[in-house]
Amino acid sequence: MNFFLTNDIAFRIRDTFRTPCYVYDEKTLRENAQSVKGFPSAFGLTVRYAMKASPNASILRLFDSLGLHIDASSGYEVERAIASGFDAEKISLSSQELPANLKELVEKGMSVNACSLHQLESYGKLFPNSSVGLRFNPGLGTGGTKRTNVGGPASSFGIWKDTVTEAKEIVNRYGLNVFRIHTHVGSGSDPEIWVRAVMLSLDIVRQFDSVTHLNIGGGHKVARIQGESTTDLQIVGTPMKDAVEAFFEETGRELHLEVEPGTYFVANAGAVLASVQDLTSTGDDGYDFIKLDSGMTENVRPSMYGSQHDMRLIPSDDLERGEKMYIVVGHCCESGDILTPAPADPEALFPRKFPEAKIGDLFVINGSGAYCSGMSAKNYNSFPEAPEVLLRTDGNLDLIRRRQDPASVYANEIKLDFQ
Repeated sequence: MNFFLTNDIAFRIRDTFRTPCYVYDEKTLRENAQSVKGFPSAFGLTVRYAMKASPNASILRLFDSLGLHIDASSGYEVERAIASGFDAEKISLSSQELPANLKELVEKGMSVNACSLHQLESYGKLFPNSSVGLRFNPGLGTGGTKRTNVGGPASSFGIWKDTVTEAKEIVNRYGLNVFRIHTHVGSGSDPEIWVRAVMLSLDIVRQFDSVTHLNIGGGHKVARIQGESTTDLQIVGTPMKDAVEAFFEETGRELHLEVEPGTYFVANAGAVLASVQDLTSTGDDGYDFIKLDSGMTENVRPSMYGSQHDMRLIPSDDLERGEKMYIVVGHCCESGDILTPAPADPEALFPRKFPEAKIGDLFVINGSGAYCSGMSAKNYNSFPEAPEVLLRTDGNLDLIRRRQDPASVYANEIKLDFQ
């Protein structure tokens, strides 16, 4: 697999910004955006970026310049996207919790997908005789682990498929116009799952004559390590396009398609650059450990999901070295801060082969652009947030988030006096 962070660039980053540091590649971000914009569609396409994957303002601004819209998962994400420069009209909110300032955000132009019957009732009371989207759980889910599966009976996301009648009663009570049906089943690359999901979604669309937009969510998997499969958008999208065209032949209704990937845009466009800060061994019957100056404070995915990342050690000298099997661990005082767990099993250790390590070597964790900076174990052990750097298409390195001032970690605390 090809990754963008070369040894020369890694040393430049270490010397300029220190480690640990997130690095993103503008070229890859642009290429991924163009790929998703080519998703097959019959009657128009809106591409939304699921900004929870990596919400840095510069990444948002780049995607805005490329014509992408936003999928937000909280009112705070909406405000963050607006602060970055996005027009509210380009933002759609699908959230487990309606924001306290919902009225203000909607009046700015943000659209909403009601994700439960209670949300739909609340929206109707606040905005009678207006338009709304409905997010449904179609009864189908997929994902690399149970924690990335957001459909089916074990998921709380969306209005359950068997409560369409209740949803329609609320819609009629408040004179709402349902313009969009939204479904999202999780993460995966199996085309058959996606085709089943769109067919179930169309069954729901049939029950709302006013619907003009179908949002099929995101979750298009990318391979972060050898042996994993990346979703082929053309293979997944073409049968969906065919299904929407067949729906038109049946009903005369043209459905505008929306997709909202996150991982697909940014996962392999980002990496964490760390340094080897210590080494230890538990003997012949144990393990050899590489200790990094990074860990779950920058990438919690291995500890949470047993996720696998391509990793490589960059020697700090030109001396010949042998190879060795290592467990790679983070810098947190936490036994779960492991970067080499067994696949899909964060409890099990899975040694990997690297050049024999020395303190001061650099270490690259590839595939860290999605759900890493935005979903880290922030400030655990009071470690400050790592900086974020963008590798520009001209080869320059631009800082897009400063390293956090350690004092700001506890700046909001109130120091009480005790006798």
